[in-house]
Amino acid sequence: MLTHFDGFTGNIIAALLGTVTPFCSCSSVPIFIGFTRAGLPVGMTFSFLISSPMVDVASMLMLMSFFGPEFAIFYTVVGVILAVVGGKVLSIMKVERYLKKYDGAIRDFYAESEYFNQRQRLNYALNDTKIIVRKVFPYVLLGVLIGAVIHNWIPQEFILSILGDNNPFAVILATIIGIPIYADIFGTLPIAEALYLVGVPAGTILALMMAITALSLPSLIMLSQVLQRKLLFLFIGIVSIGIIFVGYIFNFVF
Repeated sequence: MLTHFDGFTGNIIAALLGTVTPFCSCSSVPIFIGFTRAGLPVGMTFSFLISSPMVDVASMLMLMSFFGPEFAIFYTVVGVILAVVGGKVLSIMKVERYLKKYDGAIRDFYAESEYFNQRQRLNYALNDTKIIVRKVFPYVLLGVLIGAVIHNWIPQEFILSILGDNNPFAVILATIIGIPIYADIFGTLPIAEALYLVGVPAGTILALMMAITALSLPSLIMLSQVLQRKLLFLFIGIVSIGIIFVGYIFNFVF
């Protein structure tokens, strides 16, 4: 489906596709790997990668129940915009050269796979799943371990003292704090509600939620297997700047 679109339209379609796929960041990365291997434009693949773990229909409904429709709709809209803009910026920067290359045999195999029958596709899917799991599973465990230690050993009172009290740098700090924590959008909701009830500004909470879902440490570790270091840091920088900007705007609006 995605091969029928290009340019800005392609980024929008890829971001919207991400909103209807209920994946966490670590589930989105293998799909991203498949997209890059299949030769989809890099900007489209990044739009999907940003949007998929951050926004979906079920989370929007849950956000409505927690914070009301305005918060939920705003979160969804800015999540899609961030995905479209982030993917487009990376496309303009022509970062394809920073993707880790695949050898000729892999490229030839993907060209041939277009003509596979259903049985061949199922066999390929099983084998590819085994390869991906074997390569990334140790890194996922490491990332979850680090995130769990940070998540469980930093007292909530300490977080509140940093993110509350009208701290002008709260949005930036929330983004930095969110990156090491591993959770999907549903895992962030109880944290967000607790922070909201004690008076943490809405934009600061938004930045924390987006950082946790879009830039979790396990997904970044997995991405390091397919992105060269320069592109990985560029991806982190662009998404982080977008999240911080959205957080400050949200605090101003609400």
